[in-house]
Amino acid sequence: MALTEIELLLRQTIGLDAASVGLPLIERAVQQRQAACGLKDMTAYLARLRSSASELQELIEAVVVSETWFFRDPEAFAALGQYVLQEWLPGRTAGQFRVLSIPCATGEEAYTLAMTLDGIGLPADCFQIEAIDISEQALARARKAVYGRNSFRGRNLDFRDRYFEAGAHGYHVAHAIRRQVVFQQANLLGPDFLPGSPIFHAIFCRNLLIYLDPPAQARAIETLKRLLAPDGLFFVGPAEAALMLNHDLVSARRPLAFAFRKAPPKPAAHKKPLQVKKKIAPPHIPVPLGKMRAPLKTQRISLTRRLTLSGKTGADLKLAERMANEGRLAEAIQICESHLKEHPSSVEALYLLGVICDAAGDRDKAGSYYRKTLYLSPDHYESLLHLAYSAEKSGDAPTAQNLRARAHRVKERRQHA
Repeated sequence: MALTEIELLLRQTIGLDAASVGLPLIERAVQQRQAACGLKDMTAYLARLRSSASELQELIEAVVVSETWFFRDPEAFAALGQYVLQEWLPGRTAGQFRVLSIPCATGEEAYTLAMTLDGIGLPADCFQIEAIDISEQALARARKAVYGRNSFRGRNLDFRDRYFEAGAHGYHVAHAIRRQVVFQQANLLGPDFLPGSPIFHAIFCRNLLIYLDPPAQARAIETLKRLLAPDGLFFVGPAEAALMLNHDLVSARRPLAFAFRKAPPKPAAHKKPLQVKKKIAPPHIPVPLGKMRAPLKTQRISLTRRLTLSGKTGADLKLAERMANEGRLAEAIQICESHLKEHPSSVEALYLLGVICDAAGDRDKAGSYYRKTLYLSPDHYESLLHLAYSAEKSGDAPTAQNLRARAHRVKERRQHA
């Protein structure tokens, strides 16, 4: 079937997992491009795709859907600023602080990175942002640097007064910020991705990996690791954090930033003298989440007092998120469960428990929490993606496809709201 062959071509070219964006979206895009080419059937269009690199790019443009805005997930940008001030600047002797934004989509993230580094006082000649995307259309909008209201979300929009000028067609990014960003078109999975490029001190690759099939995910992560400085930071989306742990990356312990570092090299094993008998350690048996040891009594009391004194709804979940991001999973679980006793219908607590269980490798328990989240909030986008990924890993392709299609419909509704 021609559509199946087209899906395979997209997978081979950009690593796209068709179910991640929804098969109906791909079919509509193919039909639109087929009509634009004046071709009568999909088989003829498949032949055109195989013979025309430009038409393949047009289809990719139609399939790739991006949603972004300025200072999306602000904790990541705060962590970047702290890293520069606390680690990079004190040890700097020369050179620029280099950041990679991929995929940069229409440019909001890349310009946010430039605003962040300017905001902490880094001189313009001390940093540069390289922004890469596979879509030439998205890059054209990014280079134009004019944005409408949908690119500005949240309550704190003070940065808009400082870094933008209002115009008849939207808000224009200030020239001082635009000159810090270099845009280019490239395919992360291509054989010639950034040949000979200097290393980057920070890489932002957020919410791309969830759209790739497992082999493409592995290739993308290894490629970006090659470009990352030994002590650099690798930022991903919340749903992608568990993937990092399978590629010799460890949490950078930056709360809610979902930042990772290269794992430190393992120390060389030293052989003991032959006359000294070696003690044989018992095998390590992973402890299921349900049987994790509770924190020490003094720690538990301290946490309880902190939550009681906060007096703000949701403050405990923020604390649980921070602990989970730092690897203190048992404590984070305890706080979420306590929160649920007082708020049994807390979608946020149930979803967070799902993420924590995912990080601990307990997929069954994570799935249970995601399903409970969807029962209370059927349009919970992140839970749909997590369950789709889990179903795919289990070999249940129809369920994964259905869940990703639901997630895509939710995303489309958000974009047009």
